[in-house]
Amino acid sequence: MAKNETSSRGVLVVGLGRFGSAVADTLDNMDVEVLAVDKDSRLVERWSKRIPVVEADLADPLALEQIGASDFSAAVVGIGNELEASVLITGNLADFGIKEIWAKAISAEHGRILERIGAHHVVLPEAATGVRVAHSVGGRMIDYIEVEDGFTIVKMRPPLETHDFSLGKLDLPGKYGVQVIGVKSPGHAFEYATPDTIVRPDDLLVVAGEGELLERFAQRP
Repeated sequence: MAKNETSSRGVLVVGLGRFGSAVADTLDNMDVEVLAVDKDSRLVERWSKRIPVVEADLADPLALEQIGASDFSAAVVGIGNELEASVLITGNLADFGIKEIWAKAISAEHGRILERIGAHHVVLPEAATGVRVAHSVGGRMIDYIEVEDGFTIVKMRPPLETHDFSLGKLDLPGKYGVQVIGVKSPGHAFEYATPDTIVRPDDLLVVAGEGELLERFAQRP
């Protein structure tokens, strides 16, 4: 089966720790062209039978040239705990003109440095997980994903006032500034929402909007 291409040249994943290996393995399973790189020969050996991987230290610009880093239009830097290596590699990738650089950070300060030297997207895995858990524990939200600039998508149980009404009649965008984009009813497949969709008490809603507005909507009885 031919690989799908998120970009015309695939994705370079640097670091095969828990984060980087999960990204690389998932991309490969999605049939996205991926090349993983790590300087640890043991990790390279461990993953060599599952994904395309090479042993190299990309803190050295020469190593980037040798693996053809400029041929990739997206890269993920999965190194977090080695701050110097994280910064050097991210900067090197930016110098090579990679169009989309995702970099893992272990703190907000680390993230700001990565952004200043060329990372287009900074990922704080522990913080993101903590936010999602807090929203799930604190209300009727089951999952919570902030996409960008406050725009958020949540999976939640419907407030009482929505039960057995159509989305058209509820007019949630007008009343609360949120938009139901899909509904999952027990025993049925996920369906994209329409104005005629009826919200049932045991449904799960996929709702999008600004984070604060979603919070208010989710806190309704």
